[in-house]
Amino acid sequence: MDNWRKPSTISYKRWGNPELRDEANFSAQNDEIQGTDNEICTIASPRIYSRTNESGSGPGFDQTEETFTVDDALEAIGYGKFQWKLSLLTGLSWIGDAMEMMILSILSPQLHCEWRLPSYQVAMITAVVFVGMCFGSPTWGNMADNYGRKVGLTFCMCWTLYFGMLSAFAPVYGWLLFLRGLVGFGISGAPQAVTMYSEFLPVKARGTCIMLIAVFWAIGAVFEVLLALWIMPTLGWRWLLGLSTIPMAIFLCFCFWLPESPRFDRLMGKTEKAMATLTRIAKENGKELPKGKMAACKKNDRGRLKDLFSPQYWRTTLLLCFIWFVNAFSYYGIVLLTTELFQSKDLCETTQGAKIEPNCSLECKYLTSADYKDLLWTSLAEFPGLLVILLLVDRIGRKKSLAVCFFMFSLCCLPLYACIGRLALTIFIFIARAFISGGYQVVFVYTPEVFPTENRALAMGTCSAMARVGSLITPFVAQVLLRSSVYLTLSIYLCCSLLAGIASLILPIETLGRGLQESSLDQEAGGQTTTTIPRSYGTASC
Repeated sequence: MDNWRKPSTISYKRWGNPELRDEANFSAQNDEIQGTDNEICTIASPRIYSRTNESGSGPGFDQTEETFTVDDALEAIGYGKFQWKLSLLTGLSWIGDAMEMMILSILSPQLHCEWRLPSYQVAMITAVVFVGMCFGSPTWGNMADNYGRKVGLTFCMCWTLYFGMLSAFAPVYGWLLFLRGLVGFGISGAPQAVTMYSEFLPVKARGTCIMLIAVFWAIGAVFEVLLALWIMPTLGWRWLLGLSTIPMAIFLCFCFWLPESPRFDRLMGKTEKAMATLTRIAKENGKELPKGKMAACKKNDRGRLKDLFSPQYWRTTLLLCFIWFVNAFSYYGIVLLTTELFQSKDLCETTQGAKIEPNCSLECKYLTSADYKDLLWTSLAEFPGLLVILLLVDRIGRKKSLAVCFFMFSLCCLPLYACIGRLALTIFIFIARAFISGGYQVVFVYTPEVFPTENRALAMGTCSAMARVGSLITPFVAQVLLRSSVYLTLSIYLCCSLLAGIASLILPIETLGRGLQESSLDQEAGGQTTTTIPRSYGTASC
C-alpha cells in the first residue's frame, strides 16, 4: 500500500488554576469557576505517511493551515464603520421601545379623564402591556436562539408596528386593553437588539458600546414627551399612539441591511455564511481578517430553558431574574410616580404620607404644560445616568456598578418621605431616575456577557420576562397603593432596591474583560473558552 492514513486527536488544555488539573473537576463546576481563564481546544486531523516520507524525508503533515475563532476575527476587525451603522439601526428599535413605554405615563391620566375611568382601570392600561411582555419575552428569545437574531428582531418590530397602529383606532376601553396587550407582546422582543449588537463587538469595546446604544432609549423617552407636548393639546392621544410607531417603521425599511450574527451562524454549522459576514464587516471597517480558516464549532441544543438552571448557571440565573425584576419595578415606578406626585394638589401634604385620592374616584386632572415640562426634565435624567455608569462599568466592573445604581436610588428615595417642594421633588426624582436607568443599562451589558451564544437570547428573554412581572406590579403600587399611603409606597421601592443592590454584589461571575462564550460545552471543563493555535491542522472544535 503506497500510503495510509491514521486519524489522531490532539487535545490542548491550559489551566489558569493549577488546582483544577484533575479530570474529576470537570463535571461539577459551579458559577464561581466560570470566571476563570481555563482554556481547551481539540484539533482532529489525519496523520499522513507515505513511502517517500519513510525512505527520505520522514513522517509529517502534508500541509499546515491556520485557524481562528469569531472572537479572533472581531478583535482583528475592531470597532468601525460597520458597528456605527449597526448601532444606529438597532438603536431605532430601542427608541421605539422607549416611546411605547413612556407613553404609558401620558396615556393613563388622559384616559382617566376622557373615559371617566376609576383608578384600577387606569392601572390596567399599564399592566396589560406588561402582561403581554411577560409572555412575549421568552417567546422572542426562543425564536432568536433557534432561527436567528435578525429574524427575531424583525418579526417583533413588525408585530409592534401593526398592533401599535391598530390601538390608535380602539373604539372602547376593552379593545384598547386587548390591543395594548398585543403591543406589549411585540415590544418585549426589543432587548434582542442588544443580544445581536453585542455579538458584533470586540471584547474591549463591548461594555462601553452597549452602554452608548442605551442613549437611544433616553432619546426615545425624551422624544415621546416632546411629541406629547406638541400633539396632545391639539390632536389628542390617538395621534400620539400612531406617531409613536414611526421609529419601528423606519427600522423595518432598513432591516434588509442587517446581517445575521456570525456567532449564531457558526453555532448552527453555517461556517461559510459566518465567514461571509465577517468578510463584509472587515471590508467596511477597512481591516483584514486573520489568515486561515474559521474553526468549526460543535453543534449543541439551543434555546433550552433547563440550560439556564444547570449547575453552571442556576445561581446566576436566579439572581439576575430578581435584579431584572427590581430594576423594572423601580424604573417604571419612578416614571409613574412622577406624574402622580406632580398632579397632587398639595405636595407637602403628599410627602407627609397623606392620602392623595380625590374626593370622587372619577375626579381627574389633565396633564398641564408644567407637568409635561417636569416630565421632560426627569426624562433628561437618563443622559447623566448613562454618563456616570459609562465611567464606572469598565473601571469597577459590572457587579459593583449595578450595586451603586441600586444603593443611590434608595438614597434618593429617602428625601421623598419629608415635606419638600416641587423643585426639590423634581431634583430627587431626577437623580433617582438617573441611577436606576443607568442600572437598567448595566444589566443589559452583563446578561449577554455571562450566558453562551446557544442560549443567550433565551436568557435575555427570560430575564426580560421577569422584568415585565415587576413592570406589571408597579402600576398598582405607584398608581393605586400611593393613593392610600405614600410612606408605604416609598418603603416598598426602597427595600426592593436595597435587596437588589446586595444581590448584585453576590453575583458569582464578573464579566469585565471576559470573552463571550459560544457554548455550554465551553463550561463543562471549568469555564474554558476557545483558544487559537497559531499553526493547526484539520478542524478545531470549540
